Amino acid sequence: MVVVIVVLALLALAAIAARRARARRELRRERMSEQVGGHRQEAEAQESRARALATEQQAREADAAEQADLAARHARLAEEHQQRADDIQTESSDAGDRVARAEASAKRHQDKAGEIEKEL
Repeated sequence: MVVVIVVLALLALAAIAARRARARRELRRERMSEQVGGHRQEAEAQESRARALATEQQAREADAAEQADLAARHARLAEEHQQRADDIQTESSDAGDRVARAEASAKRHQDKAGEIEKEL
């Protein structure tokens, strides 16, 4: 009889231990399920952020390309203006030479006129 009671007690303890183990597994499963949900939610948030950053990056790349085009256009204009300035400087120098020749010619004629007046 004592053996039967001990066996029944052991069976009862085993059943209790099995229920507790099952409860622990169920609790662990619930916690893991919550973690999975949390990780999925975070993954979605990060994917959304990545899409927003990609859009921002594309906008910045487009802006950079536009600025590069503008810089190239300004560089071409600067070269054209420099060429025009050089041409005008050359023309100015040529005009200066003509002025000097005209002044020299005027002086010669003035001197000649002075000589002729002395002879009169």
